[in-house]
Amino acid sequence: MCGWISCGGIRIFVVGWARCFCGPYRGGALPVEPESDREGTGGACLRVPGRVVCQWSLMESTVVYIRNMVCDRCVMVVRDLLREMGMEPSDVRLGEAVLARPLSAAERVSLDEALRRLGFALIDGRRERLAERIRTLIIELVHRENGDLRVNLSDYLSDRLRHDYDYLSGIFSAVEGTTVEKYFIAQKIERVKELLAYDELSLGEIAGMLNYSSPAHLSAQFKRVTGLSPSAFRRSGRSERLPLDKV
Repeated sequence: MCGWISCGGIRIFVVGWARCFCGPYRGGALPVEPESDREGTGGACLRVPGRVVCQWSLMESTVVYIRNMVCDRCVMVVRDLLREMGMEPSDVRLGEAVLARPLSAAERVSLDEALRRLGFALIDGRRERLAERIRTLIIELVHRENGDLRVNLSDYLSDRLRHDYDYLSGIFSAVEGTTVEKYFIAQKIERVKELLAYDELSLGEIAGMLNYSSPAHLSAQFKRVTGLSPSAFRRSGRSERLPLDKV
C-alpha cells in the first residue's frame, strides 16, 4: 500500500516502481537523483534508502502550471495575485508556481478565472504542460539567453526536457497547431524587430547575436515573415511588435 509522508512541511506520496514502501521517512534531506522524466515537465524521482519517493504527486498537489507567463513582469503579477488570493506561493517562475498547500477544486476555478482576466490561464493536461514548457524554453532562449542560440535547438530542448526531439515536436504541433521550428523562427523575428527598433546594433551584429549564418540569411527570413526587409522596417520607424504570448 502506498501512502503520504511529510518532509520539511511538505506532503509527498511514496510509491515504488517495483513495489511500494510505507511508513514515515525519518532520514535527513532527500537527495535528488534524476530519473527519466516521462512527461518532460520537470519531474524526477527522489531515492532514499529502501524506497523511491516519486515527485509527481508532490508536483500535482503543490505546483500549478500557468500559460502565457513570458517575462519577469508576468512572474511578479502572478506572485502578487496568488498572495492576494491567500494561496501562499513559495516560488513563482515562468510557467509555474509552487504553493505551500494543495488547492481545492473551487480554489482552482477561482484562480483560473482570475488568471484569465490578466491574460494567463491554468494548464491541467500533461501534454499541454509539456507544450507550454517548450514555449517557455524557446522564449527564454531567444529573448534572455542569446549566447545559447549557438546550440542546436533540437539538442537544447531534448537535453532540457529529457525527451527525444521527435516526441517533443509531435506534442508541440498537436497542442499548438504549429511546428517547433516555425515557433522558434517567429520568436527570433520578434527579437529582431525589438533590436531594430532600438537602433543600436548593425544588422550584422544582430545576425551574429541570434546565430544567423549571415545578414543576408536574416534579411531573407525577416522579409518572408514580415513582408519588409530589416532596413525598410528600421527606416519606417515602425515599432509594433507582437506580445510574446501572442506569437
